[in-house]
Amino acid sequence: MKKDAYQPDKKLAAVCGLFCPACGIFIAQRESLEKRRKMAKNLQIPVEALKCDGCRAENRLAYCDTCKMSACAGEKGLNFCGECEEYPCTPLKEFQAAMPHRIELWQAQARIKEVGYEKWFEEMLKHYSCRQCNTINSAYHLTCRSCDATPSCAYVDLHKAEIRSYLSKKSGQSALDSFKNITEKKN
Repeated sequence: MKKDAYQPDKKLAAVCGLFCPACGIFIAQRESLEKRRKMAKNLQIPVEALKCDGCRAENRLAYCDTCKMSACAGEKGLNFCGECEEYPCTPLKEFQAAMPHRIELWQAQARIKEVGYEKWFEEMLKHYSCRQCNTINSAYHLTCRSCDATPSCAYVDLHKAEIRSYLSKKSGQSALDSFKNITEKKN
C-alpha cells in the first residue's frame, strides 16, 4: 500500500507506539494470497489466522489479543503507554528490547505526547515509506517490496545494523533469507 492510502486512525496506532501499517503481518494481509501463505507458514499458523486490522481493532492477530500493554492501557483508560505514571514499565521495556522493529518505541511515545497521534501518524507514514515509490515497508523489508530501492525506508536506513543482526541470529535457515522469501515481490 502507498502512504497516501492511509489517514490517521487510532486503530492503527498501538498503545505501545508501534505503527500498524508498517507491520509485516498487516502488510501481508493486504497483499497476494501467496504472500499470506508464505507468512503464515513462517509463523506456523493457518493462513486464515493471518488477519489483523490494527492493534486496536476487533480483528487482530492472536498474539496481539494477548498484549499486556493493550490490556493495561485499557484497564487504566489510557490511549498510549506514555500517559502512564509507571511509563516505561518492565513489560514494555522487555517488549521493546526483544525485536528491532520496536527500537523507536520511546521516541514514538515522546512524539505522540508532543504533537498528538495524528501528526505522529503522518510522520510515520513518511518514515516507513520508500523514498522512491512511496510504498510502506516493514522494518524487515531491507529493500523496498515494490521497487527494490535500498534502503526500503528511513526506519531501515537508521536501524539496518540491528535488523540484520537480529535476522542473522535466527536458527535453522537464515532468518534473513527466510524473510526475503516471504516478503520478496513476485517476479
